[in-house]
Amino acid sequence: MSANFILIAVILYSVLLFAITWYTGRNANNESYYVGNRSSKWYLVAYGMIGASLSGVTFISVPGAVGIAQFGYLQVVLGYLIGYIVIAYILLPLYYRLNLTSIYSYLKQRFGNSSYKTGAFFFILSRTVGAAFRMYIVVNVLQEFVFNDMHVPFYATVAVFIALILLYTYQGGVKTIIYTDTLQTTFMLLSVVLSIIFIMKEMNLNVSEVFTKISDSEYSQIFFDEWKLKSFFPKQFFGGMFIAIAMTGLDQEMMQKNISCKTLGDAQKNVLTFSSVMLIVNILFLALGALLYIYANETNIHLLTDANGKIISDNVFPNIALHNFGTVSAIFFIIGLISAAYPSADGALTALTSVFCLDFLGLKDDTTKTEKEKTTIRQRVHISFALVLFFVIIIFKLVNNDAVINNLFTWATYTYGPLLGLYSFGLFTKNQVKDKFVPLVCILSPIVCILLNEFSTQLFNGYKFGFEMLILNGSITYLGLLLIAKKESI
Repeated sequence: MSANFILIAVILYSVLLFAITWYTGRNANNESYYVGNRSSKWYLVAYGMIGASLSGVTFISVPGAVGIAQFGYLQVVLGYLIGYIVIAYILLPLYYRLNLTSIYSYLKQRFGNSSYKTGAFFFILSRTVGAAFRMYIVVNVLQEFVFNDMHVPFYATVAVFIALILLYTYQGGVKTIIYTDTLQTTFMLLSVVLSIIFIMKEMNLNVSEVFTKISDSEYSQIFFDEWKLKSFFPKQFFGGMFIAIAMTGLDQEMMQKNISCKTLGDAQKNVLTFSSVMLIVNILFLALGALLYIYANETNIHLLTDANGKIISDNVFPNIALHNFGTVSAIFFIIGLISAAYPSADGALTALTSVFCLDFLGLKDDTTKTEKEKTTIRQRVHISFALVLFFVIIIFKLVNNDAVINNLFTWATYTYGPLLGLYSFGLFTKNQVKDKFVPLVCILSPIVCILLNEFSTQLFNGYKFGFEMLILNGSITYLGLLLIAKKESI
């Protein structure tokens, strides 16, 4: 399939997005941008959050990683379910009771201004790099399989991609994203289902034969019992639980959409519905991954390898979808890929802008500025974060040497740990802390974890940290807060 044909499909899809943007962004104000005027339909939020949570990372890296980790990622997904229950019945009631626009303002009420700024800072750090990870994988695939043939440089592809996201979130913010995420989730899921159908057709398999094929393959193992490895079940399960709590429940991007629902009950229905669908969707991605490798093995397809002869897992899905199943498959793969990327990128850009404007600039409570002045400042911040994302993606292109799913979660264990410790301490103790020392605790905790991870095999008899590093990081932060606690309590 020609690069020009793919480019036309991308342009037409982008035009559709901008039509939705124009319709939903009419008469939008700052309240629309930050929380969608608190009038979002819970079922639209739940459905759209699937795309926002999965992103291009899941779309590409989860199927590709099956060749290395089999169905082990399902251990993490099962942990997610428990994490989402915690979000629905502990965190959401707190956010609605306090009527929060930025969830980090809870830390100001609970501990003080330094804690508040620290929480907001760690979100900005986490989401900036996390969003760059997510966008990088999509742009890199487009570059490798489309724009290299057109002699378009990588930085230009990144610039255009971010410019599109910038333009369609510039005015409407969350109000727009609720609807664009719904469209994009639909195309992403359609792409996955069609890819499975294409493979079934190529291999002359029916549904029951697909189940048998996968279960009899070397890729079907779900649970792992070697305690030293990252894939050990308790590490994956409890790591997944706390990843959900931290990366969804303590994340302004994800919670910004939840608290845009009319009532707490609607927000809870959103989270619980979303979590159930997420389980099914992730199983589909894993099944697709197994089928891709089985198909490649049985048809002798050459999978791209690195200089060491190792299969580049992030290229497995795009390589087969674009080169082996025909034009329809290629079109839906590209549209599905972009649909997976846009929801995480647009939400990140909106949330980063919201946190900086609300938590660092204090725009919502600033009575010295008019609404028009506040809008101008917000738009300038929006553009600034788009530029930041551009440069982080370029840097990541220079240093990436692993499947993006691994990079993303490793980074998350370091940056979301302090947030996990802060909220746990605030919710489950009545202690006050010496607020000015909170930034020091939250900086030292990830540093300790990075060192432990680097030397874990020497220190702990071959033990390798996985997602449980997030729990350890949160625990170290929690203990640090105990050390700086005051005698009086709330």
